[in-house]
Amino acid sequence: MAEAPAHLLWVDLRSDTVTRPTPAMRRAMAEAEVGDDVYGEDPAVRALEERVAELMGHEAALFVPSGTMGNQIGMRLVCEPGQEVLCDADAHVVTYEMGAAAAVFGISTRTVVSDGGRLDADQLIAQVRPRDDWHLTATAAVAVENSHNRGGGLVQPLDQLQRLWNWSRDAGVAVHLDGARLFNASVASGVELATYGQLADTVSVCLSKGLGAPVGSVLVASAERIAAGRLWRKRLGGGMRQVGVLAAAGLHALDHHLARLADDHGHARLLAKRLGVDPATVETNMVVLDDVPAPLVAEAAKAQGVLVSQVSPRRIRLVTHLDVDRAGIDRAADVLSAVL
Repeated sequence: MAEAPAHLLWVDLRSDTVTRPTPAMRRAMAEAEVGDDVYGEDPAVRALEERVAELMGHEAALFVPSGTMGNQIGMRLVCEPGQEVLCDADAHVVTYEMGAAAAVFGISTRTVVSDGGRLDADQLIAQVRPRDDWHLTATAAVAVENSHNRGGGLVQPLDQLQRLWNWSRDAGVAVHLDGARLFNASVASGVELATYGQLADTVSVCLSKGLGAPVGSVLVASAERIAAGRLWRKRLGGGMRQVGVLAAAGLHALDHHLARLADDHGHARLLAKRLGVDPATVETNMVVLDDVPAPLVAEAAKAQGVLVSQVSPRRIRLVTHLDVDRAGIDRAADVLSAVL
């Protein structure tokens, strides 16, 4: 594959996971007060967990190394081996997590094809299998992703989330929210994080995407569930020691990088307009280019210093983030316009 000329600065639009800690975040990490988190003695971790639990409107939280671990523990807390989690066919938990629910926990997953990832509560509800029929695999939980990655960063409709939650209380079915980019969804929609959080039994949110922290996610739930989640984290090798240096990055991100997500959303709409995509279809920080020769576009763009993600042979995804400013957006638009 062609390499970019050495004099070009890279514009990396592959994902918001590529962000690097800012100098101010690095200082916060260097100055963090730390302790042994397995013993519950790391003050920065405790502060982060308390902060995120409060933001999400839940009793307790657990700092974990990755979003995948947060999702998988979250689903295990509401689903027993031999039961199933029902979700969208393009959900991250069944697309990008290596079959972990089945491989690690013995949990089945079943999927429903949605309209581009957008939640239709009644469509999911219609597919739920009861617990009192021993012929069937019982549906213990429904998983929802907000914002939706493979849906191009779409924000789930609040009325559909509310409909699913109201139904689940009577049905005895739990709701897990994969909120890897829930911060983006909240900023874009104006819906408070606690409003989203209180419509799910377990919620996993990522600090290492739009917020720009180098590592880490946080799982929130009831105090009882988080106590059980702490045991699962240890079993999975996620027990960490003086990890306050990472928790401090998350705290700094919440203080300084949350509101600025609106800048990324604005950059995404600008990029879409420059590339002939309707900006009204861009809800957060992702732009999708459909019906293009993805490998050829990616190679040609890389040769000019712009990195993009190939979602499929005919689809390109562009993700704006903290490390791409307006000048970077303009240069990427110039390159991609010429390539396309």
